[in-house]
Amino acid sequence: MKMSRQTYQAFIAAAAASLGLAAAGAAHAQSTPTMERIINTKTLRCGVQLDYPPSGFRTPRNEPEGYDVAYCKDMAKALGATAQIVETPSAERIPALVSNRIDMLIASTSITPQRAVSVAFTIPYLSLTNVTLTHKDAGVNKFDDLKGRTIGGVTGSTTALELKAIFDKWNDPKGKFISYGSESEAYLALSQRKIDGVMIGVGAASALVKSGQFPTLVIKGNAPSPADMTGIAVRKSDADLLRWANVFIWNQVRTGRYQELFHTYFGNDTAPPTLAFPGVNY
Repeated sequence: MKMSRQTYQAFIAAAAASLGLAAAGAAHAQSTPTMERIINTKTLRCGVQLDYPPSGFRTPRNEPEGYDVAYCKDMAKALGATAQIVETPSAERIPALVSNRIDMLIASTSITPQRAVSVAFTIPYLSLTNVTLTHKDAGVNKFDDLKGRTIGGVTGSTTALELKAIFDKWNDPKGKFISYGSESEAYLALSQRKIDGVMIGVGAASALVKSGQFPTLVIKGNAPSPADMTGIAVRKSDADLLRWANVFIWNQVRTGRYQELFHTYFGNDTAPPTLAFPGVNY
């Protein structure tokens, strides 16, 4: 059947309108509701570990403080929002994010392929060096002295997983590995001599020793682990928020704010570590 010119033009117009609606629908589906909600409500919900000083802790007035808390507040300010700090223990970090209890995770979370299956990571915003933390009566003077001892770590944490892998390689029948649900539980067990050592970031270890809360704890050298690059995590569907966060981290370094925050919370004894591995371009 031959189509008239008028009918043909009407068909083309209808098809174009249909394509336009489809494109608009696809664009809406690809938008990031979390970014929109943050901007509209002017609230940024950050999941932060508050038992891992100096990255996150509570002041004597029970107020959240630390490097991660300050980082969240900087991000909120840049978005024209107010920071809402949501206390998120180590084992709850990824679940809190995927269940939408928080908008982003700023909690000294190591970037790993396993975690990247569930969440999306930014480029590193902090690099940590791990050390051996023990108690004064353990007779531990270096990391290898932990062989054949009772040691432990926080369930699911990168340091605990790395320490457990070394423990398994030692294959010493005298040794024992105990997992804990939170950083606080592990620190308490160490101070009570229930375990003889943990692997922990040097910043947290130094803060614990200096706090006086655990007077028997001492640092005994570095642990045999690579630099612990930590990233900010968002939901995998939040592509816009992820791109923005990457630019924000880059700008923190460019403006010197990263260096300022590092010295504020980790001290002036060492220079802020580089946020990249040699030969790796994020």
